[in-house]
Amino acid sequence: MVRTYARVAGTTLLLLGIAGLLADSQPLLGVLNVDPGENIIHLLTGTLLAYEGFLQRDEMEARIVVFALGLFYLLVGLIGFVVPNLFGLLPSGLSIIDDLIHLTLGASGVAAAELSRPGGRKQGK
Repeated sequence: MVRTYARVAGTTLLLLGIAGLLADSQPLLGVLNVDPGENIIHLLTGTLLAYEGFLQRDEMEARIVVFALGLFYLLVGLIGFVVPNLFGLLPSGLSIIDDLIHLTLGASGVAAAELSRPGGRKQGK
C-alpha cells in the first residue's frame, strides 16, 4: 500500500509541479496556486515519493518517507487555512482548494504508512 501511494502521489506532485511552472503565474485550472516556491516543493517531494515508490526496495524507508511527507502536507494544509501566504513564503497565498488538497495528500500518506507497517492492519474474523 505504501508503495502504491508513493507512486501515485509522487507522479501527481511531479505533474503538478511541472504544470505549475508552465502556467506562467496564472492559477492552475483557475484555482490552484502556482508560486515558484510551491512548484519546486511539489517537484522535490514528488521526486522523493516517486523514488520510494518505483525504485527503493527498503519497505521501512518507504514508510518513513511517506509518513514524514504526509505529516508535512498535513501541517501545510492546516497552516494554509490560518496563514494563506505561509508567513510570506507564497506571495499569491494558498486557496482553500490548495489547503484541501494538501490535507488530503497528508492524511492519505499518514494512513498509507500506518496501514503498511507490520501489524498496522487489523485482520477480519
